[in-house]
Amino acid sequence: MEVRELPLEDRFVEHFEEQGIESLYPPQVAAVEAGVADDQRVVAALPTASGKTFVAQLAMLTADGPALYVVPLRALATEKYETFSELPGVSVGVATGDYDADDEAFADDDIVVATCEKVDSAIRNGAGWVEQLACVVVDEVHLLDASGRGPTLEVTLAKLQRLCPDQQIVALSATVGNADEIADWLDAELVQSTWRPVDLKTGVYDDGAIAFEDGESHPIDAEDRSPTTALVADALDEGGQSLVFVNSRREAQQLAAELADEEFAAAPEIAEEIGADATTSTGEALASAAAGGVAFHHAGLRAEHRSIVENAFRERDLRVLCATPTLAAGVNVPARRVIVRDTERFTGEGYDPLPVLEVHQMFGRAGRPGLDPYGEAVLVATGENADRLRERYVGAEPEPVESKLAAREPLRTHVLATVAGGFADSREGLRDVLASTFFAHQRDESELVDLTDEVLAYLDATGMLRRDGGLAATDLGRLVSRVYVDPLTGAEVVEAVETAAAMERVTALTVLELVCDTEDMTTQHVRNDEAGRLSEFAMRREDQFTKSVSEFEGNFQSWLGTLKTARLLADWADGADAETIDERYGVAPGDVRRLAESAAWLLSATEVIAEHLADGAVDRDADTDADAAADGGAGAGNPDYERVVDRIRETREALVERED
Repeated sequence: MEVRELPLEDRFVEHFEEQGIESLYPPQVAAVEAGVADDQRVVAALPTASGKTFVAQLAMLTADGPALYVVPLRALATEKYETFSELPGVSVGVATGDYDADDEAFADDDIVVATCEKVDSAIRNGAGWVEQLACVVVDEVHLLDASGRGPTLEVTLAKLQRLCPDQQIVALSATVGNADEIADWLDAELVQSTWRPVDLKTGVYDDGAIAFEDGESHPIDAEDRSPTTALVADALDEGGQSLVFVNSRREAQQLAAELADEEFAAAPEIAEEIGADATTSTGEALASAAAGGVAFHHAGLRAEHRSIVENAFRERDLRVLCATPTLAAGVNVPARRVIVRDTERFTGEGYDPLPVLEVHQMFGRAGRPGLDPYGEAVLVATGENADRLRERYVGAEPEPVESKLAAREPLRTHVLATVAGGFADSREGLRDVLASTFFAHQRDESELVDLTDEVLAYLDATGMLRRDGGLAATDLGRLVSRVYVDPLTGAEVVEAVETAAAMERVTALTVLELVCDTEDMTTQHVRNDEAGRLSEFAMRREDQFTKSVSEFEGNFQSWLGTLKTARLLADWADGADAETIDERYGVAPGDVRRLAESAAWLLSATEVIAEHLADGAVDRDADTDADAAADGGAGAGNPDYERVVDRIRETREALVERED
């Protein structure tokens, strides 16, 4: 099938032909036959590099109205935004932040690229543009299985189907064990294929040779090298690139340094570009590795350095890339040979094997269309585990995707949002909404009844929801849902702001400790050599914290992680550079940026809640409000709240300025 045969406007046909896309791949033809260009719902389970992005564009460009492209990661949002922005005459918007905004400006865009959290937030805030969408494309739909963002993706899709029953949904995935079940839930046609434009050979390296699945054996000249180094050298000798997956940042950096010493292919210009603004140990290590033609990629890198590495690898200026598994589900960086050195992950209690689905995501990066005659995915064995690796990962089916909605954390968030957003005003209505989820499609929604009742009781007790005669969100409940925080975070913030309002001294450290001590904030690990210094600091500054240090209740060691995070953010807001933060706290630039973004978001939410407390506008519970007013607290318009609000705003603005 030719592109010119598709129901596309001439400008789009010319655009694709200029990119060298004239004929469709077999899986793309199957998607067309399933109705992807005729407003039909489709689940496309296709290997990496087999043309899923084109299928998505075809659906969005033929839809009778604006389209939404949902991605799991911000980095992927940027990549897809750039791709879609090249479409002639198409207005593209990207939405990844500001969870308390409705972003009505997106109503003028033909395509909006957004994370699932942003779409969920837009629905909560009543964004009109969401209901105008004619087509929704969901990338990496297998992430329904992820305990973190899976429930949000699931509930968001369920609500979109309730808001717009006739909306076209196109779900994409490279590796999913039960694509038919997802298609059935979405009432979609399933297009499933193993076809790839570049052949993929998978195998296990052991005892000096790669034993491929098809029975072929490829000897490797190891000499005095480690197995991984020998595999990389062999791929480079044959004119390819290597992408090596390891299980931690430390391992990625260490391996990159070792491989750079081999001097496979120097990249002095890339090293110079990275080194020009490398002020931390991480940046300096990256520049040093790049000088030897090698790079590492993990979440601790600065965004600018990640971009340099990704582009240089795509352009073949860097021949080797050492990465953590997160890259497998992220940006597009294929290589001739993918080497999976580590197949276990430390969980805090020990090492667990990686899921088959995750390893297959890594495998999918092997082989670059137009440049590589084939792709190779190789697991590195250590003798005794060769057969186990082969049996578990080579040719095995990925695990089925299972809903992760049945947990307190996601359920309390989405139950409150469902009631506050007007999707349900009774227990029966709530059950009706939950019946449309992927969980209910896989299992009986009655299994959620006891947990849902427990969540409703919690929301009632915290003053976010009332259950008398039905279900109704209070002012506080609607507010917490709108600013997009976990209800537990909302309750923690209210209590902490009330405490801060009564304190004699409120500083940037006060409000940062406040938000870092919430459910929604990820905090930094405290090393043994830091614990004593942090404890001493806490005792000296006790008057600045909303928690009593001398009479601490709870896990003090965990709170020290909160304090460390608050301190480094206070230093960052005060102007400390990345090098200083790295020296003082051992935190990489990319992590500092992410912590600052999270803190700025939580400070924004806290500011809104504190303003409502100051205005006496938060109606939690009549008795509670009366008692608080009598004590000069919440609801009484206490001017001390204004002082807290001012400090929150100043600190948030300082963090935002650093982001810019």
